[in-house]
Amino acid sequence: MGADDKASPWWSASRQGDIKPFLTARGAIARAIRAWFDEQGFVEVETAILQVSPGNEIHLHAPRTELVAADGSRTPRFLRTSPEFACKKLLAAGERKIFEFARVFRDRERGRLHLPEFTMLEWYRAEAGYDAVMADAVVLIAHAAQATAIGQFSFRGKVADPFAEPELLTVGAAFERFAGIDLLATIKNGEGDRAAMASAAGTRVRVAEDDTWSDIFSKLLVEHIEPNLGQGRLTLLFEYPLPEAALARVSPSDPRVAERFEIYACGVELANGFGELTDTREQRRRFEAAMNEKQRRYGERYPIDEDFLAALAGMPEASGVALGFDRLVMLASGATAVDQVVWTPPDQVRDEQH
Repeated sequence: MGADDKASPWWSASRQGDIKPFLTARGAIARAIRAWFDEQGFVEVETAILQVSPGNEIHLHAPRTELVAADGSRTPRFLRTSPEFACKKLLAAGERKIFEFARVFRDRERGRLHLPEFTMLEWYRAEAGYDAVMADAVVLIAHAAQATAIGQFSFRGKVADPFAEPELLTVGAAFERFAGIDLLATIKNGEGDRAAMASAAGTRVRVAEDDTWSDIFSKLLVEHIEPNLGQGRLTLLFEYPLPEAALARVSPSDPRVAERFEIYACGVELANGFGELTDTREQRRRFEAAMNEKQRRYGERYPIDEDFLAALAGMPEASGVALGFDRLVMLASGATAVDQVVWTPPDQVRDEQH
């Protein structure tokens, strides 16, 4: 964008004219995706934005508010970072194949690929392994490209063919190839060995004294692994180490890894999926550990959704995916930033290009 466009408000006619092709592409992609889900027998759901807990991940931050009752009493609520908890409750209630175009919110996130309010496309299959939703994600990305008739995705000088057979790469293999690190050797009894990880990282990244195993893992991932993913074709990165399992179940073939995957195109993360954990006790343990670390690092913690844990006990085996819809539209429309593919970007920080 030029200096004049930078200074003009997002609702100016000139700016709207510039981005209208991207917004038109957004509508075409949404229609194509809904049609595919309908063909597959999925039900579209709409779950509540205000939640008791926005999620229990260490580095995700949620806006908070209060509900005020007629008697003036106040109840804290959060704007969700994901519809995951609510969707899984629906699986426990008997739904089997569901999807949602969900408005989600994240504090402390803003840039070329990040908005504080954005659209997350999530879907779940009951009684299905996570290889099934991996395949879903690859097909949906291709459908988005078909909807806009784009030949290839491009971002910051990198390209990827959305129709080519994706690269399948375990996280362990990626660390070996791009960082020269035996990642799984740093996992002992299901936990990350911080000393082993720091030693393996060597001089590849700067390791601070208070960095945890996960901190070092994230630095290596961002600096050495992600820039090499999704080059020429999609990369499906799978078998995440157990300390990074989040809400994914342990792999039955290797207790050091979890049934978690991510999909990349042009170095951009598009989707994150799980073979879903249904062990209530283990999920509670992970939540409490994550919130203890969040308290230590950020001085805050989010409540645990007890209703979610109760539902988890009755949830069937399932797999699910969260896909950044705005990022997908950006790549499939040829836009260069997510601001260009949303109808009303956050005007207080509009058009930042970090």
